[in-house]
Amino acid sequence: MIARISGTLVELNTDGNTIILEAGHLAYEILVPGYSISDLSRMRERSITLHCFEYYESSGAMGSNLVPCLVGFPQATDKQFFQRFISVKGIGARKALRALAKPIADIAYAIEQGDAKLLTTLPEIGKRTAEQIIAELKGKLTDFAQQPMSHVANVTKTLNDIESQALEILLQLGERRNEAQELIERASDVLDDVATTDVLVQTAYRLKSGSI
Repeated sequence: MIARISGTLVELNTDGNTIILEAGHLAYEILVPGYSISDLSRMRERSITLHCFEYYESSGAMGSNLVPCLVGFPQATDKQFFQRFISVKGIGARKALRALAKPIADIAYAIEQGDAKLLTTLPEIGKRTAEQIIAELKGKLTDFAQQPMSHVANVTKTLNDIESQALEILLQLGERRNEAQELIERASDVLDDVATTDVLVQTAYRLKSGSI
């Protein structure tokens, strides 16, 4: 079983939510959730790490053939959420990947708040399915749920190129997006004139550890 994979992102298919990742002498086709497409599109020809979930998908007449499929997530916590999400009756892996078009924290927050209206804005999720998701998962996702930025009065600023690159590095290292962006913004304020992405990342972690 592949738990984690690192390699170079060489292809991205937005229609099928798949990527091709070259790792050593092998190239892996990996399914990815909808919310990750935008970030991955900026990572072409760069090294990335994905946390993986494997499953078998039926194909052919009467589903007699089983095809192994590999799903990749930018963070380990996203993989954990996915595993809970597909436990809901009627939500398979493919449907879940298409449905996860918003950040995990936003979806988990909507479920915990019983917000069926927001869930119905997700691809593949109708009113009945949204109610089913809430019925089965509400109260079980508090460790994933964070208030969406659209609900917060102080909207975060737009990042420049260096800050965006530093944000991608923090995400690859397992930080949650909203926490990582806050660290980057604070680090930029401390540094005033950011010379390199590495300096910004190092400063962000010093802020997180409390050494600044």
